[in-house]
Amino acid sequence: MTRKILVTSALPYANGSIHLGHLVEYIQTDIWVRFQKMQGNECYYVCADDTHGTPVMLRAQKEGITPETLIARMHTEHLSDFTSFHISFDNYYSTNSNENRALSESVFKRLQSANLISIREVEQFYDPEKKMFLPDRFIKGECPKCHAKDQYGDSCEVCGSAYDPIELIEPRSAISGVEPVRKSSEHYFFRLSECSQFLRKYATEAHLQPEAAHKMDEWFEQGLKDWDISRDAPYFGFEIPGTHEKYFYVWLDAPIGYMASFMNLAKRISLDFGEYWGADAKNELYHFIGKDILYFHALFWPATLHYSGFRTPTRIFAHGFLTVDGEKMSKSRGTFITARSFLEHFNPETLRYYFATKLTNHIEDIDLNFDNFISRVNSDLVGKFINIASRTAGFIQKQFQGKLASTLDNPGLLETFSKAAPIISDAYEAREYSRAIREIMRLSDLANLYIDENKPWIMAKNTNEDKRLHEVLTVAINAFRLLTLYLKPVLPAMAEKIEAFLQIPPMGFKDCNTYLLDHTIAPYEHLLQRVEMENAEKLIKANRDNLTSTVSREIMPDKDISISIEDFQRIDLRVAQILSAEIVEGSDKLLRLILDIGESKKTVLSGIRTSYSPEKLTNRLVIMVNNLIPKKMRFGLSEGMVLTAGDTDIFLIAPDIGAKPGMKIH
Repeated sequence: MTRKILVTSALPYANGSIHLGHLVEYIQTDIWVRFQKMQGNECYYVCADDTHGTPVMLRAQKEGITPETLIARMHTEHLSDFTSFHISFDNYYSTNSNENRALSESVFKRLQSANLISIREVEQFYDPEKKMFLPDRFIKGECPKCHAKDQYGDSCEVCGSAYDPIELIEPRSAISGVEPVRKSSEHYFFRLSECSQFLRKYATEAHLQPEAAHKMDEWFEQGLKDWDISRDAPYFGFEIPGTHEKYFYVWLDAPIGYMASFMNLAKRISLDFGEYWGADAKNELYHFIGKDILYFHALFWPATLHYSGFRTPTRIFAHGFLTVDGEKMSKSRGTFITARSFLEHFNPETLRYYFATKLTNHIEDIDLNFDNFISRVNSDLVGKFINIASRTAGFIQKQFQGKLASTLDNPGLLETFSKAAPIISDAYEAREYSRAIREIMRLSDLANLYIDENKPWIMAKNTNEDKRLHEVLTVAINAFRLLTLYLKPVLPAMAEKIEAFLQIPPMGFKDCNTYLLDHTIAPYEHLLQRVEMENAEKLIKANRDNLTSTVSREIMPDKDISISIEDFQRIDLRVAQILSAEIVEGSDKLLRLILDIGESKKTVLSGIRTSYSPEKLTNRLVIMVNNLIPKKMRFGLSEGMVLTAGDTDIFLIAPDIGAKPGMKIH
């Protein structure tokens, strides 16, 4: 029986480029969707840009354009990157759409009717310098639960706790760096605390992975808190019906964007929206997400859907993060790699294959190790899989005019390949891609062993061996075809080229029990080059910031210069605290730092932008040269310098724990 399936990936935010960490999810999802379609199921894959919120608004302001212009540009960029990696959406839309506005308003009104919306006076953090209430993600401080530093205002990335922004210890505005003040405002809340019984039942009905269900238990033990679903102007988003300058919080309308994207698709190709989203819908619905947004998808989203009269997800599949060479992606090390940059150095399907060798159905991080990446591509894809065709196809053209034999030398080998189809299918279905790849490579080894044992290059020299040579080559090409079928969800572009080479229609898993006999194939063309470490080194170099700090060069000249102790004592070195850091528009390397040096504040333009993101610098202690003559630069006045170390990688020099702003360095 044909299954009807709707699949989504989390919506990429329209405020930045797609990087390899993002691609883990989209490649994982795309492989699963392609497999379902190859099974003959009716499967749709929808996504959209997440376009609303303060970050988009602020970036558009900095660029001097409208938010609509910014999100249109990012939509084109995102879709181009996804397409280049063979991510095949049935619809890629935007949350800033008429469908999403209508659905968001409908959900809100239904929740109101269910008595699950309350209005409360809320004391919030307000940035007195920027004259705006601060969204959770624009407040940084110390986690009130585990006391980790530099955490966002809604949840801690270290311990996973959720909390109210006003619970943060020593909060700072991530926009201006100033200490925010508390100010009251009227807000709308979704009464999540009333949904606990339903959510407990939902969590126990196999909708979640075991790790996710365990996390849910922790949240239930802590007690569910009502969810603030409104934001004050200025804000880029949908205004709440019947209010003035109150907007839906982006996390309300963003997941509704799944529904809106499907609604847009349904209108376009005449699908029944209710069959997939109605309260009694029987069709399957799956969400692929990162573990960092599990709270929103496993609690808020099912409750929002259920109590507004829509169906809930069949399953929610969460995955871990991507590390590179065992460490968190880093701009300074060149391992924060964009999708576009990877494409300039490698075939995109090499990444799809490598991720597939790592991905399981557990919520665990995967690592991109370039030594291992190169080894797997060259050994598996080039040395095992493609090697089968490159070693045999030429003989078929030369000896037999491109035509396969009508009989097989070893039908039992191909039966072994055919019988592996259920094993590989089960692995794909369960998102155990690494298990599927292991089985496929096991079969590849059998095919290569068969070729090695029969040595067609020797048989070709003896005309008495022509019949058997023809049959051996036919077995090899059929083994290659079946391996291509099994790898097709992972390597769709290569599979398409191989289907053209074999002169066959697009393959599905139903084709696993048929063989090509008495069939003409086209001349073989090279499919994939070996990858070299040189490519990886060029990729990392392209992503690493090779700009050195002007400050460090001026304080520590290239030439060896001896100075006296008296000269050194003339330098006034002070402990300073970074109150705020922001990008200097028009400059590739400068950040504008506002420094607290005890009795006064100073502005310093520092060339550390490519090694440090501004939001990570607030409240950090540094050492600055306090008595430099202020320098008028093209981008403004710099009143000092901060000390750094390094050449291509820049590291801020910081005092030990306990130092206070204004302390003099002796």
